[in-house]
Amino acid sequence: MAEELQNQHRDMRTLPHRWPLEIRSSLYSAAARLILAALPATVFLAAGCSDPKAAPAIPSPEVEVASVLKEDVPMFSEWVATLDGYINAQIQPQVAGYVIRQTYKEGSFVRKGQILFQIDPRPFQALLDQAKAQLAQAQAQLGKTEMDVNRDTPLAKERAIAQSQLDNDIQAKEAAKAAVKAAEALVEQARLNVEFTDVKSLVDGITGIAQVQIGNLVNPTTVLTTVSQVNPIKAYFSISEQEYIHYASQINAQTQKEIPSGGPPFDLILADGSIYPHKGFALLTNRQVDTATGSIQVVCSFPNPQNALRPGQFGRLRAAPEVRNGALLVPQKAVTELQGTYQLAVAGADNKVSIRAVKVGDRIGALWIVESGVKAGEMVIVEGLQKVQNGSTVKIKQSAPAKGD
Repeated sequence: MAEELQNQHRDMRTLPHRWPLEIRSSLYSAAARLILAALPATVFLAAGCSDPKAAPAIPSPEVEVASVLKEDVPMFSEWVATLDGYINAQIQPQVAGYVIRQTYKEGSFVRKGQILFQIDPRPFQALLDQAKAQLAQAQAQLGKTEMDVNRDTPLAKERAIAQSQLDNDIQAKEAAKAAVKAAEALVEQARLNVEFTDVKSLVDGITGIAQVQIGNLVNPTTVLTTVSQVNPIKAYFSISEQEYIHYASQINAQTQKEIPSGGPPFDLILADGSIYPHKGFALLTNRQVDTATGSIQVVCSFPNPQNALRPGQFGRLRAAPEVRNGALLVPQKAVTELQGTYQLAVAGADNKVSIRAVKVGDRIGALWIVESGVKAGEMVIVEGLQKVQNGSTVKIKQSAPAKGD
């Protein structure tokens, strides 16, 4: 049985070869006609698939745009500043002696005339008593000479005594008057020395740490402490020589005023980034440019009613000394930089993109001043810049307001 099946299979594979020649020829001709008949339909279907009108169109990219603004923009600048007391009074004694008492709390607020230290007054009190005694002696001598003059004047008129004796009495009286004046001056000096043993504050302000201890021997060159007037407080900063030249006319217009006015207000940015609530104003500009740094020092003052600011603090000052009128502003993210040049993608009225080279100026918050290359009111692309090319058509998703920080 298996042998029979194998023979049938062999006969099926060799069957066309065993057909007669005329049958095989007719079968081949029929197959060729069938293939030729199907070929036009295949070509037609292939041509229909490659028709460009049938391909789906590529959608225009969606972009976000913002309008070019035209505004008057204050041009802010910042400088590093150091705070210092409006007055820093070094407290030094006017007499030499031993410190016996400290009458203030270090770091506290004191008033002008308040006693801070006391020097042993006993030696000066003794000198005062001695000066008073010398004054009394001089006054007694003056009284005697006055009596001599009063007695000898009528006698000299009557020629009872020589005129020279009266002259001597008069000269003695004048000498006694001078001696009294000298003794009074000594008394006053001694009295002042006694007062100077109470070392007082020269200004209202914050006291520093004492530089001496009880029992120290001090003299007029010894610094006992420092009192700083901090309301208002000064802020020192430097500007470059170029900045000074640019603003020289404004600066020099205020130099003759005791309290300058009309200048821009200053903001003080503290070390923690917070902005001091009170505005400051320029006071003065130094007389010369520092030859080592090429800068000139400027001083401004800030109200400090709570004594929150202290000498030695650092901060940043911010002010707008000038205003740029009619400046063109675009968001910073709309500007692209390529090899030192700046470009903007502008969407026209027909939504076609124009890539333009522009000249940019200062940055104002999140905006950028554009010097040339665009006009006010034109729409610049701020989102989707990577999807557009020059001359391509875009779809505007929405209009983003151009706002600064």
